[in-house]
Parts: sequence; structure tokens; C-alpha cells
Amino acid sequence: MSPAVDLAVRVGERLAATGTPPGPDAVAAAAAAQGVVLGAADLLRLVDDVRAALTGAGPLQPLLRSPGVTDVLVNGGGDVWVDDGAGLRRAPVRLDGEEQVRALAVRLAAGAGRRLDEASPFTDARLADGTRLHAVLPPLAVDGTHLSLRVPAVRRFGLPELVAAGAVPPAWEALLRTVVDRRLSLLVSGGTGAGKTTLLQALLGLVGPGERVVLVEDSGELRPDHPHVVRLEARHGNVEGRGAVGLDVLVRQALRMRPDRLVVGECRGAEVRDLLAALNTGHAGGAGTLHANTAADVPARLHALAAAAGLSAAAVDAQLLAGVDVVLHVARRGRRRALVEVAVVADDAGRARVVPALALDRGGRPHRAPGWEALAARLGAEALAGADGAAGGAAGGPA
Repeated sequence: MSPAVDLAVRVGERLAATGTPPGPDAVAAAAAAQGVVLGAADLLRLVDDVRAALTGAGPLQPLLRSPGVTDVLVNGGGDVWVDDGAGLRRAPVRLDGEEQVRALAVRLAAGAGRRLDEASPFTDARLADGTRLHAVLPPLAVDGTHLSLRVPAVRRFGLPELVAAGAVPPAWEALLRTVVDRRLSLLVSGGTGAGKTTLLQALLGLVGPGERVVLVEDSGELRPDHPHVVRLEARHGNVEGRGAVGLDVLVRQALRMRPDRLVVGECRGAEVRDLLAALNTGHAGGAGTLHANTAADVPARLHALAAAAGLSAAAVDAQLLAGVDVVLHVARRGRRRALVEVAVVADDAGRARVVPALALDRGGRPHRAPGWEALAARLGAEALAGADGAAGGAAGGPA
């Protein structure tokens, strides 16, 4: 442990023992009791370090505050990695072994109202500042406690900014605006960290100011730039397993709140049933996000997740055909995140298929795909003018 971190921990323990808030005067007095006298600049740094040690992420707090950082990961043993938009790299910070990593994980979980111990060896929670926490303890994590921290986006990107950054092909901007204006229901698919939330957030910012957007999420991540947003977030059970409120309950509550647009956040399991139900309530223009390798893989992914909820493949296909118009697929390409496919949901003798209508080649150039005619029928020729690359335009930047 570095001397600065060690001093912050010792000062924090002294203040915690007396219940004293970590203000500058209290921190200076506690440091002096440890035989350390600090100048003004060093004292302010120590105050920040003590607050991080008591209520924040300890030595990880500076990383979480660093501009551009989206993920901070701690592996068993204390190795720390960060992703600042250019892929994972080792951070210049290391925790001192399993004892410190586990203590930090348990404290963060407790601060989020979650239990983390041998009886409950993993947790997924949101911290007070919006940071997403996942932690898993041994023996499930063989090499020691692992921590994953997902930093909430400070800046909300609008669609024009995503186009300027190269995350959306310029030729597709009019198409996306038409999808929102005509209240087509959509899914945003992609891998972890591919930019699903960023894109959906930008599209929700295009919704007219006279419409009410109701968000239903397991863990609140969407922060659209819109004047009328209602956010509902699921609640997990307490240590006795009581008090849980799932997405299914929240979807029913949302329907009673006069939503113009009903949005269900990312689905990773049986809650896909609630996503499909929400998109089939008669509220046009609904949306959601989903993990999938490609747009065409969305039906298979939904089938697999819905099986855990007791839904048959036929039921999933029927709801997908009735409730979803467009699938937007985002992906990482090297160090970049981009919208790479626009697809339509098609009826194949009663089975749902997702057929790409527009796609980017490896060079970032848009071109037509088999679902082009179906997309043109839904949006009109004017919305697709130049979207196939005829008028130029390329993409491939960070979201």
C-alpha cells in the first residue's frame, strides 16, 4: 500500500471510530495525531482520499473520475485495468492483495444496500453516484475477488454528435430520425460496451417534447436529453430475500402512467418476457436493448432468454413480429464503436427473422442488404435517400 493510501486509510479509520465527518479541519487534526503535518494542497488531496476510503471506491476513485473512463476492473490479486474508450489497459494502480480487494467489494456492496459474503457470493448493484458495481467472491472466482465498475456517462451524446464522432454513418441520420418520428418500435442490439445505451439515449432525445417517455430498467443507465422522462428502476430483495420488485411489475405500473413511449432497459434473462410484453401494449415507438452478436441473431437470442421465462419459440416469434419494426446493431471494430447494421423484422411463414437492410463493410462504407425493400416500404424512399452509400458517407468512430 502506498504511503498516501496508507495515511488515508488510517485517518479514515480514526474518523470513522468517532463518527466525525471527513472535513478539512477533522482530517488535518487526525493526520496531525498520526504525526503528519500537511500543507494546504496536500491536505485537500488527503480530504479527497479519506472521503474515497470511507464512502467511495478507495484507491480506485481517481480512475473513476478520470475523463473518458468507462470501466474499471479489478482481477483477483489486485491487478487493475481500465477502459477509456481505446480498449482495456493496465492501470497505474494496484490493490494490495485479496484482503484489500474483498474489503473494498464488501464495503461498496453494503453501501448499495446489497449483501456480499459466503452465503451471497456475488452482487450486481448501482452505487450512489450511478456507478454500476458487479462483484464475485471465491470460490466462484477462483483467483480471488473480482470487481467490475461501469462508470455512468457524464456527457449525453445527441445524434448529431454521434454522427460527427463517426459512430453513426452520416447517410443514416435522416433514416434514424424517420424511425423515431414515425414511432417505429425498435431494439438496439450489440455486445457488452458496444454503445447500445449511448445510441438509444440519443434516439430518445429526438422524441417530441410533447411526449412522455417512461423508462423501465433493472439498473438505471439511460439518461435521455428529453424534458419529460419518468424513470422506474427494479428493486432487489433484502438480505431475507423480501421486498423485490421486478421488471414485470414495473411494466404494469408504467402502463398506468400514460406513457407515449415505453422503454425497457437491457435484458439479460427471463425479463425478456417483460420487454416483449411492453412492446406489444399498443404504445407505438417503444424500445429496448439486447445482447446479440449480429442483428440476424436477435430471434435466436430472444428464444434462448425467453425459454427461461417459460415462453415457447412460437410465442416469441409472434410477439417479435407484432411488436418490433427495426433492429439497430452496434459493434466494436478495433478500438471504435459504431452502428453497423439497420435491420427489419420479417415474417417467414410465421417465424420471425431479422433481415439486415443496411450494413457497413469493413471499410466503413454503407451498402444495401437483403432487407432494403422492406425497410423502404416502412420508411419511404425519401428517408433512405443516399443511405446505401450512393451519396457517400462513412462511419466507424467511438460512441
